[in-house]
Amino acid sequence: MSHDQTAGDWVTAHAADLSDWTATIFDYAEPAWREYRSAEWYVARLRAEGFTVEEGSGGMPTAFCAQWQNGEGPVVGMYAEYDAVPANCQAARPEQAPREGLGYLAAGHTDPHSGLGIGALGGLLATKAAMERHGIKGGLRFTGEPAEKVRGSKPIHAAAGYYDGLAAMLSFHPFYMLPLCNTVRWDTQCGAAYSMIYRFRCDAPETWGARDGAPIPQSHSDIRAPGANEALVAMYQAGKSLRDSMLPHSGGWSISEAILGAGQATADNLPARQADLQYMIRVPDLAMAEQVTTHLDRTAQLVAELHGCRVDRHWVCKSRPGLTNHVMADIVWQALQQVGPPVWDEAALAMARQVQTACGKPPDADPLIPECTRLMDPQEAEAALRRTLPPAQINSTSDDYTDMSWHAPLARFYIARPALRGGPYPAWAMNALGGIPATIDPMVQVAARVLACSALRVLTDEGARQAAWSEFERRRAGGPPPLCDYPPPLDFAWPEYVETVRGRHWHVPG
Repeated sequence: MSHDQTAGDWVTAHAADLSDWTATIFDYAEPAWREYRSAEWYVARLRAEGFTVEEGSGGMPTAFCAQWQNGEGPVVGMYAEYDAVPANCQAARPEQAPREGLGYLAAGHTDPHSGLGIGALGGLLATKAAMERHGIKGGLRFTGEPAEKVRGSKPIHAAAGYYDGLAAMLSFHPFYMLPLCNTVRWDTQCGAAYSMIYRFRCDAPETWGARDGAPIPQSHSDIRAPGANEALVAMYQAGKSLRDSMLPHSGGWSISEAILGAGQATADNLPARQADLQYMIRVPDLAMAEQVTTHLDRTAQLVAELHGCRVDRHWVCKSRPGLTNHVMADIVWQALQQVGPPVWDEAALAMARQVQTACGKPPDADPLIPECTRLMDPQEAEAALRRTLPPAQINSTSDDYTDMSWHAPLARFYIARPALRGGPYPAWAMNALGGIPATIDPMVQVAARVLACSALRVLTDEGARQAAWSEFERRRAGGPPPLCDYPPPLDFAWPEYVETVRGRHWHVPG
């Protein structure tokens, strides 16, 4: 029996476990920096499987780094993500419904990271089983990556050395855009991203409008000071107005905002003392990220001065664009061809039809788009992707796996999750299909098999490892070092679940 067959047999034998584990993380649905139950679950599972686990890696309470060694030899890296997205609460049911006891504004899995993490865990454990049975020397490293939706953990892990010393890194993601479905990224990797929080503080409202240093005579007249909320609104509007002048009119980029809660729910006759505005800048290269940051910094300072506030900038992430490795991409593509695309049985297709019906669409005999069940050659996918991009644009879209690619040869691949014909569909439909076991399990199992076959190839093929490393060093030469020079941004008003006398609730904290 080959080591690939051993790994595949492990996935088959543990299909029910993988399904249950995926459902568990889907139901936890914890958002960025607050994935307490999810991280605890992974740590316990990995320790039960014989891994040595460091909790709180990189100073992040919901991160971890697990390692296992089968003698001296190369080490392959994989990773889990498990953060969910606020305002996407959806039950694993074929109709729009929040999970029990919660409202729609609670967090839910969209990509889904629940399937991403368990697919990766399945690949890790299948590789380990094959290494043990066939005496394959080397090791495995598995990192827990919180807050991917704000590109949070990987720049921090990269700067702290958690990806150093690997022979290769394997990066799996559920399909989310065409043509990148059941394929491997070839040349056009994801781009750079900066995210920061501008915190406006109104520390001395009593001095607003004062002459010769004389204070406002009545304390409640402080409300006449504009305060932090006014500064935030002005910053938000100014950023929108400046957007078209910050960057070129061509090329793929986006700038998005989020207002973090500050507990100002009573509307007393006092000015808001603090307001936090987060920006996420997704751009092809670092020069563009720096350009936008310069504009925003200047705007924030001016807005603060106009509204009687001070402003501090706090980094959420600074991540580099991705680095291609054709040798690694080819290794994973060969594994994907060997495994084949996901297959959905009639029970899964019936669920998909129920979702179509619940969305007011006619049920289709074949409800999934054809790309879900066929492979796409990486170079064909690359050509299709490039047709919509300017020739000078090297990188496109955004995901923080890119920081890993500067520390080890990396391949990024995508396995189909169920996507319905006849759209557009509301977001809940795809979220539900990402949680219903019958519809998401095929993706998880295929991802696990591809990861295991790819890892075993790296571990056993010295020539391929050397070729991948040679290409990696050539492409990395002169590139940027880790950009993280900030602490983990833990102590902000990130949404989370809380336990009160009323039970477990969704909460936007102050």
